[in-house]
Amino acid sequence: MHESRPWMAVLALASVCLAAPVGAQDWPAGKPVRFVVAHGPGSSTDILARIVADKLGRLEAGSFVAENKPGAGGNIASTFVKRAPADGYTILVNSVSFAVNPSLYANAGYDAIADFVPVALGPRTPNLIAVNPATPAASLPELVELARKTRLNYASSGIGTTTHLSVERLKTAAKIDIVHVPYQPAQAVNAVVAGETQMSSTSMPPAVPQVQAGKLRAIAVTSAARSPLLPDVPSVTEFGYKEFDDYTWFGFFMPVGAPPALVERLNAHINRIFEMADVKETFEKLGFETKRASAAEFSAFVRAEVPKWAAVVKSSGAKAE
Repeated sequence: MHESRPWMAVLALASVCLAAPVGAQDWPAGKPVRFVVAHGPGSSTDILARIVADKLGRLEAGSFVAENKPGAGGNIASTFVKRAPADGYTILVNSVSFAVNPSLYANAGYDAIADFVPVALGPRTPNLIAVNPATPAASLPELVELARKTRLNYASSGIGTTTHLSVERLKTAAKIDIVHVPYQPAQAVNAVVAGETQMSSTSMPPAVPQVQAGKLRAIAVTSAARSPLLPDVPSVTEFGYKEFDDYTWFGFFMPVGAPPALVERLNAHINRIFEMADVKETFEKLGFETKRASAAEFSAFVRAEVPKWAAVVKSSGAKAE
C-alpha cells in the first residue's frame, strides 16, 4: 500500500500538469463554445453575440454558438453562467444590466464582481428616446409638457437597464410621471411602433431603422453629445438636463476561475474582431461605439460601474417589480 502512494502522487501531479496546457492550447476542442445571451433574439446583445460568435468560429476553427436565455433583466443568463464550469466553454454576453441588477434586485442571484471574470468590453450605444408618430410631441420639452397633462407610458429594454434608469432620472429632473412598461429589448421598439405605449427608451440598434422608416419619431439621445448616426436628434443635455451621459454597454464574461490564458486569448480575439473593417461598418450603422480595452481594464471598468449604477438606483428609487 505504501509503495503505491508515490506513484499515485506522480500520476495526480502529471494529470494537473497536462490539464493546464490542454485548456490553454487545445481550446476549443471537441465541443462548441456557448455564448449565453442575456437578452432575447433581435436585441443589441444578441446582435453583438452573433457577430462575434461567427468571427471567432473562423479565427479559432471551432464551433461558437449563441444561445438566448432572456428573463429577469438578464439575471437568468448571468446565474446560469455563474454556475457553469469555468473551462472556457460557457461565456456570458450581457449588457450594462449586468452591473445594475445586483443593486436593483433583492436577490439577483450573482455578485457582478465576485462571481465573474470580465473578458472583453464590447461596444456601447447611446439610448434613444422616441415616440409613436401619433403622439403630439416633436421635441423633449413638448414631451415633458404633454406628460404633465396626459398619462403617458414608456417602453424600455427592461428593468434596470440604462434605458429604464435614464428615463427615471429624467422624470425626477423634470418632475413628471410616466409609467414604465418593461419589455425585452427587441420588443420595446415594437411596442411603441404598434401604439402599445406612446414612448420608448431603447438602445439605438433596434430603434434607428424604425426612425429611418418613419415609424418612430426620435426625440433625444441620452449621451452628452449627439450621435453621428442621428446628427439631427439633440441630446438630453441640450435641453438643460445636466449630467446625462448614459450609455448601454455590452461585455463578455466567464465564471470566476476561468483560465487566465483563455481570458487573454479571447480578449485579444474580440478586440481584433472589433477592428475588422466589415464589423466596424456594421457597428457604425447600428450606432455602436468601440474602445479597445484589456481584460484588466475591463475589470476595472466593471468595478467602477457597479457602485455608479447602485447610486443611480438608490437616488431614482427604481426597483425590480
